[in-house]
Amino acid sequence: MEEQNKVLTSNKKKPSSGMWILIIVMAAVIIGLAIWAFGTLDEVHKEKVAKEAQRTEFTHQLDSLMAVHNKIKAEYGQLSDSLAAKDSVIQAKAAEIKKLMNTRWQYYMIKRKLRNLQKIAQGYVMQMDSLYKVNHRLTKENHLMKTVIRQEKQKNARLANEKKNLSQKVAEASVLRTYNFKVMAVHVTGAGRERKTDKVRRVTKIKVCFTIAPNSVAKPGMRTIYVRIARPNKKILVLSNSEEYSFMFHGKRLQYSDKKEINYQNKAMDICMSWIRRNRRLQVLKPGLYHVDVFEGNNTIGQGSIRLK
Repeated sequence: MEEQNKVLTSNKKKPSSGMWILIIVMAAVIIGLAIWAFGTLDEVHKEKVAKEAQRTEFTHQLDSLMAVHNKIKAEYGQLSDSLAAKDSVIQAKAAEIKKLMNTRWQYYMIKRKLRNLQKIAQGYVMQMDSLYKVNHRLTKENHLMKTVIRQEKQKNARLANEKKNLSQKVAEASVLRTYNFKVMAVHVTGAGRERKTDKVRRVTKIKVCFTIAPNSVAKPGMRTIYVRIARPNKKILVLSNSEEYSFMFHGKRLQYSDKKEINYQNKAMDICMSWIRRNRRLQVLKPGLYHVDVFEGNNTIGQGSIRLK
């Protein structure tokens, strides 16, 4: 019995070589798994660090790209409004890339979208630059056109002024002129003879004679000559107070003492016109200075006076 106990004790204390091999294999497996696990964790960490670095780089590129884009928009001012649709596309794609970076990591997709956005932004810059050049050229042409228009307006104004001055000179030159201007009071005898007088009580008519000067500039044709004789009290000697014996002069209606129609043909013409005293009782003449004016159109073409006693 004692011999059997020793054998059992001996069997317990000394495992078999197979057991030792199993233990060694299991330990090796555990160590291998541990090494693999630590390696995997290290790879995961390294991948995470790499992804974060890529994210940071992409974020930097995106922020730089948008900063440049917004700066260009600000520099071009209102001109950038013409590319508002393209700017909206750029802003939308930038927001999409940011969302991808913050939600799920797809390196090649983000890289492709970022590259595409860079191309769109470059196209935006090229279009903006082209618009600027066109706008600059149009502005320059517009400025040149305004200068030309201003010069033409000044030229036209100068020509209009010269034309106006010429027209005024022609108008002034075409005004009829008179010379040999004579005013006389006449007494008509019973035999019909005319005798000059300066006595108020003897006056039968006041006669105005003058010569219209030749004028090659004046328009030939029929003209109406008016004579106004004013008493010393400024009242006009008239044939009648009726409007029929009046004419328009610079927009005012004036009465006349006599009128005559003449056919002026640019040559000198001798003219005589008279106010006839038909009723001595009603047509009272007072001593003093009588003023005479001769009119044609809107022009005074002769003046004179006579003093009666």
